[in-house]
Amino acid sequence: MPSVPSLPPHPAWRRRDCLVMAGLALGLGPAFGQRSPATLPAAQSLPEELARAIQNKQPLVVMVSLDGCAFCRQARHSHLSPMQKAGTVIVQVDMRSTQAVVDFGGKLVTHDQLARAWKVSIAPTLLFFGPQGKEVAERMEGAYLPDFYGPYLEERIAQGRKAL
Repeated sequence: MPSVPSLPPHPAWRRRDCLVMAGLALGLGPAFGQRSPATLPAAQSLPEELARAIQNKQPLVVMVSLDGCAFCRQARHSHLSPMQKAGTVIVQVDMRSTQAVVDFGGKLVTHDQLARAWKVSIAPTLLFFGPQGKEVAERMEGAYLPDFYGPYLEERIAQGRKAL
C-alpha cells in the first residue's frame, strides 16, 4: 500500500508555503483563487448604465480590471459585488478584452479601447461617472490595504453623489 505524503517539519517549510498559509489564515483565499470569484456585469452601454445609476442618485462605478488579477478578484469579492447586489450600479471593463461596449458618446468601441481612452494602466482602477460621462470623484488606482479599501470606496461614492 502506498504511503501518504506528510507535511515537512515546520522549520523545513518554504517561505512561499508559509506565505500561502498566512494568506489563507487571514482570509485572503479569494485573492489567490481559493474560492470562486465574485463577478460583476460587463459594461455594455455606458449611457444606459449611467442613466440607471443617476436614477438611483449614485455615480456609475466602473471597475477596470485585468483577467487573472488577484487584487481585482479581492476587490470584487469583498467590496464591489456586495455593493452591486445591494443596488449600486457597478460595471466592469476588462483592459484587454475585445468585447464591444457603447461609450458615453454613443460610439461602439472595445473594452480595451475604452481603458486606453481613459488612460488606465493599473488594475484594478475604479472610476466614478456622473452626468455627461464626466468623472465626479477621484479614481481609485491599484490595491489598497484591505482595511482601508471600503472606507476609500465609500468616500469616493459620497463625493460622486455630491456632484450629481
